Amino acid sequence: MIKNPTPKTLSFFTSLCVSLIAGLISFIFKSGYTEIIASVIVVFFTSFTLILYALEFFIYRKIKLIYKTIHNQKLQKFSQFNFTELSRVNDPVSDVNEEVLEWAADQKIEIDQLKQNEIFRKDFLGNVSHELKTPIFSIQGYINTLLDGAMEDQEVNIYFLTKAGKATDRLAALAMDLESISQLESGYLQMEMELFDINDLIRDVFYSTEFLAQERHITMGFKEGCDRPFFVEADKYRIREVLSNLIINSIKYGKDGGKSSVGLYDMDENILIEVTDNGLGIEPEFLPRLFERFFRVDKSRVRGTEGGTGLGLSIVKHIIEAHNQTINVRSKHGIGTTFAFTLSKG
Repeated sequence: MIKNPTPKTLSFFTSLCVSLIAGLISFIFKSGYTEIIASVIVVFFTSFTLILYALEFFIYRKIKLIYKTIHNQKLQKFSQFNFTELSRVNDPVSDVNEEVLEWAADQKIEIDQLKQNEIFRKDFLGNVSHELKTPIFSIQGYINTLLDGAMEDQEVNIYFLTKAGKATDRLAALAMDLESISQLESGYLQMEMELFDINDLIRDVFYSTEFLAQERHITMGFKEGCDRPFFVEADKYRIREVLSNLIINSIKYGKDGGKSSVGLYDMDENILIEVTDNGLGIEPEFLPRLFERFFRVDKSRVRGTEGGTGLGLSIVKHIIEAHNQTINVRSKHGIGTTFAFTLSKG
């Protein structure tokens, strides 16, 4: 069997079959050999011409149109349309078969991505409404209680206003984090690169989180052999935000009396930074979703007053990716967690 025949090949074999049948019919009716040969030749050339014309103008032309349409859409998607290539299509059947299969696979991937994005969108909207609802209802409750008469009681007055102020701070932090993610995702926020010693920056973060660590009796420090200068080229303000988020998380989710440590390693062109705690750890099934917005490993966990907005790790990931670097996490449940990211060496 001929694989992927051209119009001429298909016409030739079809006409040959038709002409042989015509010759057989002539033989049955006892025609002379000259008549048989003449009928075979006439039928062959006539059928060949008609079949080739039908294939070229009624079938292959439409197949070529389908091929070009699919090829057009694919190339337009990547802005690489090539008219010369299309004009050289000699075997549209095999080409369109490959194109259709490839196009179908691309469409399936795109549809799957759209479905996944729709799920993320719904989850995101639900999470945003929940995160906004909590502080708004708190503020509403405190203010309504004050208006209902609690304002006359000085102690209750100050207590409720303090609570309302904290809820307002949380609402403002959420709005700022959402704005930061939007700017990072859109590429609007540009990194201001500079050369600095990340060891000094980590010490500064240790100092600013010292009070929080003391409440949990957690010791902070560098891993052995890592307490020395390491110069990197990055946005110092944004990297401080990354380190603050990771170190605060290591304190919040570490165990009481535990340790939060930072390791710095020279990786030729990059510096590897690791933030490690010896807390509860994270189950393996939760690790792939850890950097999603509002994702929580323990849905029942109630944040304390120092709790974040649920966007911290997502912002961290966006900042590191804006530096054209990567961040990952490894964890063992009951042993601890390590967040690791790289920065360009200065």
